[in-house]
Amino acid sequence: MVGGKELVCVIGPNGAGKSTLLDLLCGALQPSSGSLYMGGEAMIGKRPHLFCRAGIVRKFQGANVFQWMSVRDNLEVAGLGAAIEHQQPMVDSDEVLALVKLAPQAELHARTLSHGQRQWLEIGMTLMCRPRVLLLDEPTAGMTLEGTNDMGTLLRGISERCAVIVIEHDMRFVQALGCRTLVMHQGSIIGEGDFETLRRNELVRDVYLGRAGGARAAH
Repeated sequence: MVGGKELVCVIGPNGAGKSTLLDLLCGALQPSSGSLYMGGEAMIGKRPHLFCRAGIVRKFQGANVFQWMSVRDNLEVAGLGAAIEHQQPMVDSDEVLALVKLAPQAELHARTLSHGQRQWLEIGMTLMCRPRVLLLDEPTAGMTLEGTNDMGTLLRGISERCAVIVIEHDMRFVQALGCRTLVMHQGSIIGEGDFETLRRNELVRDVYLGRAGGARAAH
């Protein structure tokens, strides 16, 4: 589905199976058929913590951070476990703070951050875990237009380090990313390609984008 370092979006109506797909990819659910490989290793039947060890890291919708800890401590707690597990030095928190634009807030408690900043922080926490595949569920939810644009820049940068799979409902954001996009409906992939290719797909237009083929946000 995803090769090497790539950015892929997954779109589709509510109930299409997008979050279930991420559940399968991180080991939270086991498929009834099919196969799943990570770096040539079969993953079907393995426990979720083994998916983590293989480098599959997931950020759920909404932000889940340690509110009473500083921004930097949040990052370092996330990175410590990965460093111990892989017996490697911890990722430089200053580098990640700069990447997610939270360096000025590094010593503030996470509870003082805005919603958008907490989203940035949690993405930073995933990066501290050295992901090989990063799964993101609606990373732009609740963000301002400026924050959404910045998110696009960040995701393109992260995709130069690892594979990134993004569930997203904001079609303008998906269109701006210009990456390979999968369309799901009733648990199946009904279209694949760049946004302009999907806009011309009759089935995708009927099921999700609308007959006008325009970019809309669906919630």
